[in-house]
Amino acid sequence: MELFVALGGEASVRALVDMFYDVMDRDPRFALLRSLHPPDLTESRDKLHWFLVGWTGGPQMYVERRGHPRLRARHLPFPIGTVERDLWLGCMDVAIDRCVSDVPAARALREGFSKVADHMRNQQPGA
Repeated sequence: MELFVALGGEASVRALVDMFYDVMDRDPRFALLRSLHPPDLTESRDKLHWFLVGWTGGPQMYVERRGHPRLRARHLPFPIGTVERDLWLGCMDVAIDRCVSDVPAARALREGFSKVADHMRNQQPGA
């Protein structure tokens, strides 16, 4: 199953990204996560959209615009520990619940995001 197609293509990936940032911006449970982002989320939304389109099997929009994602290196300036990882995953879970009706696609997203989010940690537990 190509995840990009199962999700419904680029517009559906954009809807997921927009829901993620809307939840992060409005839900007080994710205030710490929100504080790690700039006041204007436009560029953050675009970058995650471009990345996820390619990551799910669609066109390599991020690579075409910004080069190799180098996710961990690009996120090193931000403290990402277990708490931040779990907040990101929790916020994305809400977005997936609201935007992704295909159960296998939702499962694939959660599994993939869990691996990537864990890899992004750059703080030791308790730091």
